[in-house]
Parts: sequence; C-alpha cells; structure tokens
Amino acid sequence: MTESLPETTISSRLWQVPAEHPSLGSAEAHVWRASLEQPVRIVESLYRILSPDEQARANRFHFEKDRRHFIVARASLRKLLGQYLAIQPTKLRFAYGDYGKPQLAPAILDQPAKLNFNLAHADGLAVYAFTRLGEIGVDLERVKPAFAGEDIARRFFSEAEVNSFDQLPAEDRPLAFFNCWTRKEAFIKAKGLGLSLPLDQFDVTLAPDQEASLLRMRWDESEASRWSLRALEIGPGYVGAVAIEAHDWQLSCWHFQLTQELD
Repeated sequence: MTESLPETTISSRLWQVPAEHPSLGSAEAHVWRASLEQPVRIVESLYRILSPDEQARANRFHFEKDRRHFIVARASLRKLLGQYLAIQPTKLRFAYGDYGKPQLAPAILDQPAKLNFNLAHADGLAVYAFTRLGEIGVDLERVKPAFAGEDIARRFFSEAEVNSFDQLPAEDRPLAFFNCWTRKEAFIKAKGLGLSLPLDQFDVTLAPDQEASLLRMRWDESEASRWSLRALEIGPGYVGAVAIEAHDWQLSCWHFQLTQELD
C-alpha cells in the first residue's frame, strides 16, 4: 500500500521507511513521522486496535475528519509501541499524568527497560518520539504567517525571546515564532506539566540560524543544563522540536508507513 503525506509536506532523505523495525539503543532517540490522511477502509481497520475508552473518545468528535485523524494517531502510537515492546497493540494500556501526558500503565512498565514516549500532531501529520534515556517531549506545527504576530509573541514568550524576535527581519519572523513555540511545547510536554508551566518562565533559541537550545529556566538556574533540545526538519511548511532530559544522544528519524494488518 502507498500513502501520501499532506500536500505541503514532501518526503525527505531524513525520514526513511526502514526495512524492518529498528532497535532503540540506550543512547538513542527515535522520531517517527506519519500521515493522518488515510483511506476510510484503513481508518476503520485501525479503529479496532483502540481500547473502548479511545473508541468512545473518537466517537465524540463532531467533525468526521477529526475523528479519522484521532483514530489514525492513536492506532499508530499503539502499533509503534507494540513493535518496540514486542506486545500486541491491542494489549497496551495507558495511564495519564495530572496534565494529560500519556504513559504506559504500570503493568507495561514491568518491561526490562522503561520506554519513554510522546506524540504530537498538526494539520494531517503526526510525530512520535521514543527513548530509554529520560523524559521526552515532541511538538510540531504548521507555519502560519498570519498567526505569528507580535501580539501573540509578547503574550506568551519571555522577555529575552521577544527581544530576539523583534530584532529579526520581517520575513524571518514567522519561522522564528513557530521555532520558539514548538521548542517550548516540546519542553513542557517532556515535563508533563502542560500550560501550568508558563511559557514566559524559560528561554529557548528561536532565530532561523540558531541551533535549537534551552537557555534558562527562571525557577532553577541549573535545570537547563540537564536538558537537550533539537529541531526536527519535518518538511516544507512544518517545524518541530524534541526535548529530552539527557545529553549525548543520537537522533534517528523514520517515516511510519501504515498497513492494514493489526500487528
């Protein structure tokens, strides 16, 4: 079966379809990219992978497109986790933190090595991040120049970030805005605190020519040194980032190609 990415996204040499599921080393992070736009017959096949509570959640969506995207996103997560853990996707159980971050239920955590994961999706595309190193968070966004305004930046970004944003040429600001947004989101998702952690209380790099980095946390000057942040080259029209509470790790990016088999 072939599948297509959203129109604004093209295949990149960074995102390969592996011949077989890759093993995840102790000093690695894997990020998978998947299209949520799938034929109806595939969506309904994937629906059967979901748990009853996930199926109920899918059925509550008002718009059919949102329902389909949720089903594909959650079923893809189950299939990827099942491959890493050698468990049937239907047997996986999830628990959720106080702010909604999913994790494997305690019975699953009895595996020999804990597997940390996170996911994000936007405009028909999803990314999934996995590591055994420490807490992980991932985010992606579609670059929307009309949204990337100074007012929103001043409302959510730190003073240092706003100053950096203001110094950029107008043509660089939309990308810088979404660089900043996804890097912040990846970090707070890794922390598992949601927006209870104010976005203006820590600094990240954002300029297009700057390497992704966490610079400073106002609640603990030493915490930034425990984390690393990397940008994800997802494809034209999108930006993304992954944050891990660890250093000296290797990043591999893969494209997840769905099949109808419930493996």
